[in-house]
Amino acid sequence: MAIARRDVLSLIAFFVLVAAAAAFGAQFSPGPWYESINKPSWNPPNSVFAPVWTALYICIAIAGWQVWRSMGSRTVALSLWFVQLVLNALWSLLFFGMHRPDIAAFDIVLLLATIVAFIVLARRNSKLASLLFVPYALWVAFATTLNLAIIQLN
Repeated sequence: MAIARRDVLSLIAFFVLVAAAAAFGAQFSPGPWYESINKPSWNPPNSVFAPVWTALYICIAIAGWQVWRSMGSRTVALSLWFVQLVLNALWSLLFFGMHRPDIAAFDIVLLLATIVAFIVLARRNSKLASLLFVPYALWVAFATTLNLAIIQLN
């Protein structure tokens, strides 16, 4: 089945939006501050994050596109998709850029809630979009636990 030009362009647009959020967040990488704080023993090595986030960002873009294709642009699910993208980008600024794991924890809890709400609402019209967000929800749940552990240890 051929994909319409409009669909290809819209998919590219979703990838551009996700790439912009990722690029914003990438400005605030772990550095000396992060290396100096106490972290739990189960903290993954820094080398794990880039491949995991690359896969997740691909899923995030496709999920947003799927919702847009199946539900249209004026839906709560698509609004949640945009909100999660902003919250995702802000977390790096708050945690790594501002060195505020406490405020970042508030952000990531909102992010997780938004992701779960997206999964529930997207499922009505796009099971694929909903399923693509499940690994994202699991990773962010892990990251939330890690964020909270770092607050406790410091």
